[in-house]
Amino acid sequence: MNLPKPKKINAEKYVAGLSLFKQKAAKIKMSANESALGPSPRAIKEFKKVSKNLNRYPDSDGIFLRNILAKKFKLDSKRIILGSGSDQIFELICKSFLNKNDEVIVPEFSFIIYRIYSKIYGAKVKYAKEKNFKISINNILSKVTKKTKIVFLANPNNPTGTIISKKELLKLRKKLRSNILLVIDDAYFEYVKDKNYSSGLKLFSNFKNVIVTRTFSKIYGLAGLRIGWGYGPKSLIYSLNQIKPPFNINRAALFAAVESIRDVKWLNKEIKHVNKWSKIFYQNFKDLGIETNSSHGNFLLVNFDKIRRSSKKIFFKLAKNGILVRKMDVYKIANSLRITIGNNLENKKFIKIIKKVV
Repeated sequence: MNLPKPKKINAEKYVAGLSLFKQKAAKIKMSANESALGPSPRAIKEFKKVSKNLNRYPDSDGIFLRNILAKKFKLDSKRIILGSGSDQIFELICKSFLNKNDEVIVPEFSFIIYRIYSKIYGAKVKYAKEKNFKISINNILSKVTKKTKIVFLANPNNPTGTIISKKELLKLRKKLRSNILLVIDDAYFEYVKDKNYSSGLKLFSNFKNVIVTRTFSKIYGLAGLRIGWGYGPKSLIYSLNQIKPPFNINRAALFAAVESIRDVKWLNKEIKHVNKWSKIFYQNFKDLGIETNSSHGNFLLVNFDKIRRSSKKIFFKLAKNGILVRKMDVYKIANSLRITIGNNLENKKFIKIIKKVV
């Protein structure tokens, strides 16, 4: 009997940061770069309010949220697209722009979802080498061929936490062919305090060949509601909207996102908390002889070569103590773990346990 056969997809499956260890929920989850303090109380209140009307479809175009975003960041609401997480926007970009045998360039240690969607839609992925876990603009440019269609990068970069200066980003866009789409992922931009840094949105809001994405999953604490957004030229955003699924953002996400944007006080509280603990984590790792870099996100990448310890063993010892962190095997970063900054109690316990484990 002949049965329907799906086409073969030559791409990895995305593996999320663990929530369970040996079928038990982690007491402390530091594996997914989620918000340290959680959603704004205003967003939670709005979520509960909206839950009374879940029988109604959401606004498929998310007009109210787009207008709020446009006002907040001084943008054109018609050039904003909403996605079920920013990763849906990456998928729409790949679906809209890529054909079989096109080429996509990503930094070698970049968010894995870029390469997954690129491969699903038939493109060949080329990896630009990094130097000390920092994205190299020159290496990206060296990978460009006649087949190059898209360059994906996050700034700050996940999972390394490093940044590209505004000077380097502008250089990259200038040196790339005009018909190569540059996609800048601004997922962690709020945490950056470096004077040489500018977000993708600030730098490229008026460019006709750049799309910038942002998310409510990280600093706004709405990862469970799945909502992100993108900004680009009208013609490109129109094309993405043509293939965007209807009602892709649920009602609760739309309304909670609006209140998250409005609650600036809570946003600043999260930024202050993360920047404070990022310095504390960095110093503690340094004191323990664990190699790390000063991160610009809400996480740190750590390596155990210098102290001659196995990241795999340390992962399991932390897990046995109820703390889950992120393995770096899928990113091919040897003997390393990524640690998300948690709340005060979680961070204190983590530091106490890592000292014992090491």
